[in-house]
Amino acid sequence: MSDSMPGRLRVAMMGGGPGAFIGAVHRSALRLDNRFELLAGVFSSNHERNRQSARALYIDPARCYANVSALIAGEAAREDGVEALIIVTPNHLHFDAAMAGLEAGLHVICEKPMTMTATEAVALKKAASQSAGHFLLTHTYAGYPMIQHARELVARGELGALRHVQVEYVQEWLSEAQGEENRQASWRTDPAKAGAAGCLGDIGVHAFQLAQFVSGLKVADVSASLTTAVAGRALDDSVQALLRFESGISGMLWASQCAPGFENELSIRVVGEKASLAWAQESPNELWLKPLNAPGQRLTRRDDAVSEQVARSVRLPGGHPEGYIESFANLYQRFADGIQAGAPPEWLPGIEDGVDGMRFIEATIASSRKDGVWTALGGGESDG
Repeated sequence: MSDSMPGRLRVAMMGGGPGAFIGAVHRSALRLDNRFELLAGVFSSNHERNRQSARALYIDPARCYANVSALIAGEAAREDGVEALIIVTPNHLHFDAAMAGLEAGLHVICEKPMTMTATEAVALKKAASQSAGHFLLTHTYAGYPMIQHARELVARGELGALRHVQVEYVQEWLSEAQGEENRQASWRTDPAKAGAAGCLGDIGVHAFQLAQFVSGLKVADVSASLTTAVAGRALDDSVQALLRFESGISGMLWASQCAPGFENELSIRVVGEKASLAWAQESPNELWLKPLNAPGQRLTRRDDAVSEQVARSVRLPGGHPEGYIESFANLYQRFADGIQAGAPPEWLPGIEDGVDGMRFIEATIASSRKDGVWTALGGGESDG
């Protein structure tokens, strides 16, 4: 008989061992609504660190595995085997683990960017279409209630026809060269583990997803410049890009991890013919709606002032701040809802976001290598 809590989704985690940042965030988020139970994992490729992590997380030693293949086989043999796999490893390990999980019929929750290449992303999309498992890509910022509200305001025409989207994600933490002892910086600046993109793949893709998510529009072409400010660094640490959406409207994206004074400044502005809106992640509980020829309106995160869907992402009364962990938890909460209902909600980031993100990364790199020539996200140069 299973010793797991009834009603919870049984999950395993790959990655997230000692020194990892994002694994701990995922574990906090999945516990917040009591919808998941972490029962197994491969927490590190180092045997001793793997065992230490399992002990610290109160994981049965028999369910601490050496690799993802052993995990899937071991859990499939159990009556109470896990139902979902959470992947919080460096980028180069995402594809194989996600593919193995989907082929085993598991639900997969994966960090971004989804894969190392667009070709891998398309292959994963095909596997997902043939799997009994659902797929969640943890683009965190889609989980904020005021971002969901912004998306609804745009969709119902409060801004009128859109004219422009501007998004920025700026950090300072890689402004100086980092030693090997900084494990978070080490793998993110290593092409073998991070892929062909540095800042672009780490936070630029978040900004890109947010622009598409709030506007409801797809980016068609990009004209970009990737730069590296820190001597000796193998990957980009800044990206500036002009965006052209399929609707014909324009956009701009700036992402940097070498901007002193900026801790974690993600912001978006969407400009329409009747009004504009603005949101910043460092003040996530408010959204500014700015009508033409009228005073701006500061909208706050209240469950009585938003749609029923958005209200589901609000846990505390207005004035009590919610933030990053809660936005993650909102993704987990709605993913659990979707599994129980048979399909995740339409707005939840998934395979399509992963494919779009990888196409954006590859088009941005290609454009930058050709001095900013307009490049289609499908891979070819634009005639524009």
